[in-house]
Amino acid sequence: MVLGAGAEDAVTVDGKPLIGTVRLTADHGPIHESRAESAGRRLVVLRREGEWAVRDFDPESEARRAFRGIEATPYDEKWVRPGVFRPYREDRHVRVANADGRERGLGLSGELVFDLNGAEHGLQVAVEDDGTLWAVFADATSGRDSYRFRFLRPAAPAADGSVTVDFNRALLPPCAFAAHFICPFPPPGNTLDTAVAAGERRVAGA
Repeated sequence: MVLGAGAEDAVTVDGKPLIGTVRLTADHGPIHESRAESAGRRLVVLRREGEWAVRDFDPESEARRAFRGIEATPYDEKWVRPGVFRPYREDRHVRVANADGRERGLGLSGELVFDLNGAEHGLQVAVEDDGTLWAVFADATSGRDSYRFRFLRPAAPAADGSVTVDFNRALLPPCAFAAHFICPFPPPGNTLDTAVAAGERRVAGA
């Protein structure tokens, strides 16, 4: 995608004024090749499923002005649990519904096992490029006292597979804030049968 601007447009790319043209790549490339800014608005080039788009982050938007924060539970040590990461022999791919109503593939690399309220539980997780884990999960509070699902991003496991599972750091997915984000729903088995009253719960006022 080619972006052109003159001095009067006050556009910057990678923090430098743009006068002329620049080719912007999709957001999976280097940050400075996908982001431009003008008058406080940040523009990010996207490519999803073969389609190009531009995401406009506007700090003065009506939705931003109406934002009242995030409802979150105060930190409680009881939600910090020792866990073990058990990798699969081969990555698995499952089909799950997404927030936009479409079904897509989700890659899973192993299972994160931990004790909660005296019972053993497990979550299927992906492994990020930096070795950290990523889980999409729901629990007994989902859709009632918290958003319909949340994300959890534990640190990379130790050499013996041990990892700290801290539900105080449960995160709302991007689609909890805006409808145009595509977020996968929890894969089969990632709905806990106990209430996890910890971490970010929902957008205030939602």
